Amino acid sequence: MPQPLEASIDISAAPEQVWAVVSDLERMPEWSPQCTKMKVLGEMREGARTLNLNKDGWKRWPTTARVVRFEPNRAVAFRVVENRMVWSFEIEPTDSGTRLTQRRDVSGGQSAFSRYSIKFALGGETDFETKLLAGMNSSLGKIKAAVEKG
Repeated sequence: MPQPLEASIDISAAPEQVWAVVSDLERMPEWSPQCTKMKVLGEMREGARTLNLNKDGWKRWPTTARVVRFEPNRAVAFRVVENRMVWSFEIEPTDSGTRLTQRRDVSGGQSAFSRYSIKFALGGETDFETKLLAGMNSSLGKIKAAVEKG
């Protein structure tokens, strides 16, 4: 059974500056070591759909997603259709700027296709989740650097 994953980072910038970066989902390949392309179809808003390309080493696969939360300067989240996982970025003001939290929510369950793909093609749940969490921390570090650079 997949576990929820979460990582956070403090950024020395206003929430609006962080939002400008994380709400642009087409920039996801700049941050995520697993995402190679994310294309938003139409206007970026709740209900928008995305087409995505992902990788793990030499393995490549497409996914689709729907934006399920879009709250300017607060949060953006999307549900991957193929595996039912919800990925989100939440923005919280702090005394010194912003805390950005990335989550993978598994409360909607996991598709059989996803379970078998992870088990037989991606090294098993434990190894895959270890890579995902490392990727989340890497992504947050890259977002922090981009936002603080201005």
